[in-house]
Amino acid sequence: MKYTTFILDLDGTLLDTLQDLTAAVNYGFRHQGFEEKTIEDVRRNVGNGYARLIEALGGDDKVLAGFSEYYAAHCMDLTQPYDGIMTMLHELKKRGARMAIVSNKGQVAVSQLREKFFDGLIDIAVGESATVRRKPNPDAVIEAMRGLGASAEETVYVGDSEVDIETARRAGLPCLSCTWGFRTEEHLRKHGATHLLHSPDELVKYYSE
Repeated sequence: MKYTTFILDLDGTLLDTLQDLTAAVNYGFRHQGFEEKTIEDVRRNVGNGYARLIEALGGDDKVLAGFSEYYAAHCMDLTQPYDGIMTMLHELKKRGARMAIVSNKGQVAVSQLREKFFDGLIDIAVGESATVRRKPNPDAVIEAMRGLGASAEETVYVGDSEVDIETARRAGLPCLSCTWGFRTEEHLRKHGATHLLHSPDELVKYYSE
């Protein structure tokens, strides 16, 4: 399989956001008098947007509000690209690949993170908003493809979770599942992963001019 266009998930695929997400979760829970959560609690439940994350951890709307406020201000404190990501993106960019980010984060955080880490490499970043439903709805993928001027036949989706596998299916795209993110290889296979990436550099071989 060879492609010209790569639609990339953000958390667990390009960026290790787990520490900042956990800090924001615990801010929200702590300020409502609830017990804090572990980083593994957050890892298991991240991927479906802010509201679903807080709900899955047993929080309410007040916890969500605290989380959202804190995360908007601190989403870049400890977050960094995974090892090998920047080298891979530079190589794809050099070869002429088109790339976009899609995420279940709110659009504000997605835009901030794209600008900080991927400016000049990835021009389009689509997050959840009033007009874009969260994954696995394909809205963000379709908007990103439209912005890139790409067809489904030349596009592949890259993510690290079962949500990403389902998003790709709904968008009519193949999915490459990365094993360095928030889900294990066993979990990905159990949820239908058919093509696995074990390191970012493996993605380059899927590009074709």
